[in-house]
Amino acid sequence: MALLFDVNDHIAVLTFNRPEAMNAMDPQTYTELSNAWTEVRDDPDIWVAVITGAANSNRPPDKQAFCAGADLKTMSQGSGENEVWKFWQTQEELLLNRGLEVWKPIVAAVNGYCLAGGMTLLFATDIRVASEYAIFGISEVKRGILAGNGGSQRAIRQLPYPMAMEMLLIGDHFSAEDALRMGLINKIVPADKLMDAAMDYAQRLAANPPLAVRAVKELAVRSQYMHIQDGLRLEAAVLGVLRQSEDAKEGPLAFAEKRPGKFTGR
Repeated sequence: MALLFDVNDHIAVLTFNRPEAMNAMDPQTYTELSNAWTEVRDDPDIWVAVITGAANSNRPPDKQAFCAGADLKTMSQGSGENEVWKFWQTQEELLLNRGLEVWKPIVAAVNGYCLAGGMTLLFATDIRVASEYAIFGISEVKRGILAGNGGSQRAIRQLPYPMAMEMLLIGDHFSAEDALRMGLINKIVPADKLMDAAMDYAQRLAANPPLAVRAVKELAVRSQYMHIQDGLRLEAAVLGVLRQSEDAKEGPLAFAEKRPGKFTGR
């Protein structure tokens, strides 16, 4: 399998499983990744997701990869057919960073090279932990193309303008320290502690009422594209719906009884 998928205690872990190819994404990977994100979205037992890359035992810690983007070797082969019609297949194999709406929180554990499509995927996650060996870059411009699947859109929204433009127009790689400085990631940890740190975030997220977490994420994401008055109106409407949930009743009750909440996502 090009992508490993495991669920335990409401946490789904997705792992790119092509370490021999720096976890680059071939057509099979894209299909499996699309299916995995859809399952994360639709399975009520999944409250949080973590995504990372499989390690290559033949490479040292500083040469590992989270995801090196599209596998150019397989992509360059093509089918030889004119597939212009696919331009209008807008709902086909949607990805997290290409239109699929997943309001459950997603944690990225960046264990090495995070390049091109790996970066555009990173932009679509919510909390990001990187090892000290992580390397980042949007290098499509060097190949005569651009950062698709949201790269050109999210970089400018998530980073200061000059940093985003340097990243998009020059395409050079940069370190984990640089990523932390510009606010692209939350923290840097030793490589052997990376998954522990990512799972700590995931477990803390899963301990919160899941419907409230999803509501907060959706409002925060949508507000980037809305006028403040529209955002406030949507916030009030979502809060009204949320207050009807069992979790919204359990939260205050648990607080009053001085005990952890027992949330069900209902």
